[in-house]
Amino acid sequence: MERSTEDMSALIARVALKDRAAFSALYVAASPKLFAVCLRILKDRHEAEEALQEIFVKIWQRADRYAAGGTSPLAWLSTIARNHAIDIIRARKPVANTIDEVYDLADPAPNPEKSAMTRAEGRRIDLCMGELAEGRADAVRKAYVEGLSYQELAEMFGVPLNTMRTWLRRSLLKLRECMER
Repeated sequence: MERSTEDMSALIARVALKDRAAFSALYVAASPKLFAVCLRILKDRHEAEEALQEIFVKIWQRADRYAAGGTSPLAWLSTIARNHAIDIIRARKPVANTIDEVYDLADPAPNPEKSAMTRAEGRRIDLCMGELAEGRADAVRKAYVEGLSYQELAEMFGVPLNTMRTWLRRSLLKLRECMER
């Protein structure tokens, strides 16, 4: 059953007070969406199921940090799930076991000229992002750097899904045009 934003906010507020019935209702309402977030990132059903359980432990512990009216409750919950799934992926990376692996010079450091060019390009991107309409640069960063879905962004910015798609498409076209100057 789909719950309204107010219902979800109220459930989170009750969970902050350690209300187990509210926690159970929140799990029923939000777990399909949060599981989908985990599965999309982790690409393994068993790992996503385990992550979901850990996420709900975090929600139980952190519910008092949710600020109703700031972001939508589902966006807040989805952010916790996304960040947790990303942390799992980061933890998968092997740690260098020997000093030789730590100092592997197969990929040499860029030369000073290349470093300067990279910094200059970064400044150009920042300038071009500054030319976007208010809020659009933030939406682009959240979509293409943080990995939020169009639906999550639409909820976060309080606009219809197709409006968010249009914002991002137009913003990318404007960025490309700016970078080509």
